[in-house]
Amino acid sequence: MKLSIKVLGPGCPNCYRVEENAVEALEMLGEEYPELEATVQHVTDLDQIMEYPILATPGLVLNEELVCAGRIPRVDEVVGWMRAALDVSAG
Repeated sequence: MKLSIKVLGPGCPNCYRVEENAVEALEMLGEEYPELEATVQHVTDLDQIMEYPILATPGLVLNEELVCAGRIPRVDEVVGWMRAALDVSAG
């Protein structure tokens, strides 16, 4: 079971907070999905960022789907999005 996580943004403090929340959410899911393999990537290149339907950074992408943009999501929100992404990829 794999999960690709991308944080979209120029490297501002808010981008790093999104990344921290994503890593914390991954840690919370570790017991529930022990076979989970995840990659976390910070995308700062504007051309790559514009490949997604994003109007404001920071953005969070799970398995190539933009799930949040323009704000810092709560850890519990990220956990929910990760569960949904894993359910879709498993089904």
